[in-house]
Amino acid sequence: MPAPCTGGCQCGAVRYEISAEPDAAYVCHCTDCQRQSGSAFAMAIRVPMEHFRLLHGTLKKFVRRCDSGRSMDCLFCPECGTRIYHVAERFPHYCSIKPGTLDDQRWSKPTHHLFVRSKLPWVQIPEGVAVVEGMTLDLSWLGNRPGKG
Repeated sequence: MPAPCTGGCQCGAVRYEISAEPDAAYVCHCTDCQRQSGSAFAMAIRVPMEHFRLLHGTLKKFVRRCDSGRSMDCLFCPECGTRIYHVAERFPHYCSIKPGTLDDQRWSKPTHHLFVRSKLPWVQIPEGVAVVEGMTLDLSWLGNRPGKG
C-alpha cells in the first residue's frame, strides 16, 4: 500500500487518509454485508483507528446489532450514503474501511473470506485464500500480522 493512502465518498463531501498498512484485507459473505453492499459480499481492510484521519467532511453513524449480540458502528457520508468504514464493539481501536472508497484500490487484494457459510453458491473463492466459516473469538485468520486482535 502506498502511504499515505487517500479515499472518500462518491459525492466528494468526505475525504480521508490512511497512514499505515492494513493488517487484513477480507471479503465478508455475511447476510448483513450482502445487504449493506447490495451485492453478494462486502470487502474491507482493517486499520488501527490511530492511522485513519478524516481530512474533511463529517460522517454519520448508525449502530447495528450483530448475530453475536455485540454492536457495530457503521459510518457513512450523510450526503450520498457511501459507507466509509465500520467499527466492531469487540475491536474499538480498529476500523474496517471499505476499499471501494480508496482513490487507488488496486493493491487491496483480499487474503481472507469470512462467513463463507452465508456465501452465495455461485461465488468462487480463489485457490490459496484463507476461508473462515463464520466469525469466532479465534483471530488466527489474521495470521501473524502486527496489531491483530
